[in-house]
Amino acid sequence: MTKKIVTSGCFDNLSSKHIRFLFELSKYGNVDVLLFSDDLIKSLTGSISKLPLLERKYYLESVRYVEKVHVIESVTQLQHISEIIGNLAHKWYVHSSEEIKVCKEYSQSQNIPLNCIKDEQIKGFSDNEESSMIPSSFQKKVIVSGSFDWFHSGHVRFLEEASEYGELYVVVGNDKNIELLKGLGHPKFPEAERKFIVNSIRFVKKTFISTGSGWLDVEPEIQQLKPDIYIVNEDGDKDIKHEYCKKHGIEYIVLKRLPREGLTRRTSTALRGF
Repeated sequence: MTKKIVTSGCFDNLSSKHIRFLFELSKYGNVDVLLFSDDLIKSLTGSISKLPLLERKYYLESVRYVEKVHVIESVTQLQHISEIIGNLAHKWYVHSSEEIKVCKEYSQSQNIPLNCIKDEQIKGFSDNEESSMIPSSFQKKVIVSGSFDWFHSGHVRFLEEASEYGELYVVVGNDKNIELLKGLGHPKFPEAERKFIVNSIRFVKKTFISTGSGWLDVEPEIQQLKPDIYIVNEDGDKDIKHEYCKKHGIEYIVLKRLPREGLTRRTSTALRGF
């Protein structure tokens, strides 16, 4: 029987360290997240969360390493973990940045082993490829591309929408080409890290790093994958992409940049600050 693993915390402004942490936990069993509410975060830290509960929950639920997210309104709820998750919790992991004083006390009272994980224990971005390159016979093959720098809920929504058209393959822009297109200081995060994050999203079949250059840096991957559809958002819509798809018989779709219902529209530029 697969073991049930739990973790708890704010998971505010989700970053690669959070994703790497969840990936590590998924090796030990099915992961449930006990996610602190906005009011609980304020009571614990004295500050308002950077991102609201609805957005944090949406992002976490989109991560393939998470089985279920449970909202925690009060610290005392952590005294009843198995009741909350509806199952026996085998282990309780917390990231060192998310640990609160009562964790040790509550873990002992429930006889759930507690493990605190530090950043130095989960360095690097090991291979998180899980999917097969063989597409399902009944689905079209869809490709998207982009820098996916400073990944946020808007990216998640784009990938979710694109996946509705078929099996989704994502090509993450290589570092050299992003600097060529966007200038010095870009990307903020290296290609291996960006690829790791994108591939953690459950809507994605497989992720690649582009090997071409210019606005069509995805061309070598298109030739390899032979997709039925190439999807971009309004920012990524370029004439050269449209003409290429027309020439090669690939359906070209432009999606509007709309957030998930109830969420705030996010941009990497605003989050990054430049």
